Amino acid sequence: MHALKSTIMRVFWAGLVLALTVRLAAADATVPTADIAGAADNQLAKRYEGSFIVSYAKLAFTDFSVPLSPLKPSADPNARDAMNNRVFAPDKKAEVEGALTRIAYVLPAERSPLEVLRNYQDVIKAAGGEVLFECKKEECGGAADRSSSGGGGDMSLTMYSFHESDLKDAAFSNGACALATGINDQRYFSAKVPQDGGDAYVTVQTYSLTDNLYCKELNGRTVAVVQVLEPKARDKKMVVVEAAKMADSLSATGSISLYGIFFDTDKADIKPESEPTLKEISTLLTNEPGMTVIVVGHTDNQGAFDYNLDLSSRRAQAVKAALVAKYGINGSRLTAAGAGMMAPVASNDEETGRAKNRRVVLVKLN
Repeated sequence: MHALKSTIMRVFWAGLVLALTVRLAAADATVPTADIAGAADNQLAKRYEGSFIVSYAKLAFTDFSVPLSPLKPSADPNARDAMNNRVFAPDKKAEVEGALTRIAYVLPAERSPLEVLRNYQDVIKAAGGEVLFECKKEECGGAADRSSSGGGGDMSLTMYSFHESDLKDAAFSNGACALATGINDQRYFSAKVPQDGGDAYVTVQTYSLTDNLYCKELNGRTVAVVQVLEPKARDKKMVVVEAAKMADSLSATGSISLYGIFFDTDKADIKPESEPTLKEISTLLTNEPGMTVIVVGHTDNQGAFDYNLDLSSRRAQAVKAALVAKYGINGSRLTAAGAGMMAPVASNDEETGRAKNRRVVLVKLN
């Protein structure tokens, strides 16, 4: 018995030492005196004087949903996000695509969220932009005291754009503290700024950070989260698969993934640039009059499981309908189905992987 107790105590102290070692290896937040490496202002929404960049992310091309009204709870009381929070979303929003930059700044001491927000609005208006929506505190909808972190409650305004799991900032760093701790006195606006090639969209969220533990050095400091979506043509690297190559793949493996059929975010309407791939599918089926196929829609993991399952099904139905209506394919040769997020071909942790998972697959039935 004595030997057993000694063993248990040794394991306990070893675990405690390990935990303390890991904890000490990650430094607490400190008041920033310089930008993090590789970060820079976006020309459309430059910094408030004296502030420093503590988190920075940039995507060459992605989609972005811009709230134009307060968040409201989903009509489905059981709808949950990836962190088991009740889903909130705005009734009005702008769904846009382009180059996205997200920057988090820590402001100088004694600067309020409202003061900083007003300064950013001045910058937008000076550039010929227009504020589309503005809100404060609980008026914004969702949990007004949460940033991107937390589960089991209500989604926050920050979570509508990104979750803590999307961040690349180290634990206890200034960036993690700025974007994943408690908040107070939330302010927000969305705007559009005319640019060559289309409108750019800018969202600015300001708040006071609240934390008395690892982020205590920044407690009470104002944080500004600036997101800019600039118009940019998508790099078309997914080439159109010709009918003959479709036939070869269906014969060899029984299926083929197609990336040339495009939809707007959260919609099942086929975009005009999908026509070359649809035409090749129709050529395939015309050349193989006895062939029947399943048209399977696939999504990434952004959003609820049931929602993506339904969305992928509606997109597959849209492809079937287009082949029947525009290209004269007999509908009995096509079966539409949705797989949602259930069959990824790449990791959903990065946008490049998510892009590979958003696809239409043809599966040979006979």
